[in-house]
Amino acid sequence: MVVEPVVYGASERPPRGDYRRAGADYTCAQDYAAYTARDHDTYRRLYARQEALLPGLACDEFIAALPSLGAKDRIPRFEEVNERLSRATGWEIVTVPGLIPEVPFFTLLANRKFPVTDWIRTPQEFDYIVEPDVFHDLFGHVPLLFNPAFADYVQRYGEGGLKAHQLGACEQLSRLYWYTIEFGLIAQAGGLRAYGAGILSSSGELNYAVTSPEPNRIQLDLQRAMRTRYKIDSYQQTYFVIDSFEQLFGMTAPDFTPLYDRVKNLSDIAANALQAGDKLIQR
Repeated sequence: MVVEPVVYGASERPPRGDYRRAGADYTCAQDYAAYTARDHDTYRRLYARQEALLPGLACDEFIAALPSLGAKDRIPRFEEVNERLSRATGWEIVTVPGLIPEVPFFTLLANRKFPVTDWIRTPQEFDYIVEPDVFHDLFGHVPLLFNPAFADYVQRYGEGGLKAHQLGACEQLSRLYWYTIEFGLIAQAGGLRAYGAGILSSSGELNYAVTSPEPNRIQLDLQRAMRTRYKIDSYQQTYFVIDSFEQLFGMTAPDFTPLYDRVKNLSDIAANALQAGDKLIQR
């Protein structure tokens, strides 16, 4: 999660990775006037493509909350989103120049502030981008922050992250983030559905994660997820499934210290491996 800042040319606006404009907490102002017509068009096209794919693949809560983002034809103003989000769950989104270190990230989440990158990909990166941009962060993450149970889980994750940092267990907890907040699946009345932002903001992985026969789909077990490596350059080979956001919130209630102690003495599990005791979920 820690990155070296990269400063791009002044012609690329808002500047990608220019951390000089951020404060001590890594947040900054959304320079809305700097977005170009091309930027807004890129967002519009990304939104339209992804929205059309959601039925039958995205979870009900995400589809219900998506209109709360506001405008589809332009990059939203964060303050406008915050007016609705604050009323719904007490959360707000804050602007960051890009990926930020662990402790500031956890601190923001623990205080019900979700960091959203403000720059947007170029048209040449339309189908794939290496690091999160405003479309991934806003479209993928923010709608479910309007759901009270999921919003409480993300705050609890931030609080747990600060403790994990003190215990030297951030690697284990980051895997839980990856397999829930970024790439989680949920079992609903109509079948498996996606709730992870990395799936919901990807035109290719959304269908793959929910319908492909290739990946493993396993009932979420905290220890199993914390031991499992993941893919950053391809679709996931394993997804973990929950029954509800209330279940997910309840699973994070206990003190993780004993869990970290057990996991650190166990070997990692490959991203595509199955283990004895895995509860496989059928599509």
